[in-house]
Amino acid sequence: MATKKKHKQTLCPCESGLDYAACCGMYIGTDCWPPTAEQLMRSRYSAYALKEKDYIIATWHPDTCPAELDLYEDAHVKWTRLKVLNIEAGAEQDQTGIVEFTATMKANGRAEKMTERSEFVKQDGRWYYVKAQEVPK
Repeated sequence: MATKKKHKQTLCPCESGLDYAACCGMYIGTDCWPPTAEQLMRSRYSAYALKEKDYIIATWHPDTCPAELDLYEDAHVKWTRLKVLNIEAGAEQDQTGIVEFTATMKANGRAEKMTERSEFVKQDGRWYYVKAQEVPK
């Protein structure tokens, strides 16, 4: 079993309104996996916010995971807000899902926003992030 990293008891970065330990902390750094595509997307956002690179890689589908992962460590990025815009499938009984979201960050003191439609697939009972789709304008 993986060793769970300690994070201060605080609200979860994914903005669920729950404490980190009762939300994304149940998955990051543990052997438990989110039961839905939305929960995986939220936990991946929290992992980016907390710079939990191992979790991001472990939840990325092996066919599309990059060899190198830049977490903007040198750019002084702070993830500040997550807003889920739309969910298509991705429930516990589904095999695929799409979650569209907007994430806000501060990069070198400048506010930036990104919108993404993330594709997820369930394989061997676990959800994986596959890739980002182009967001229709």
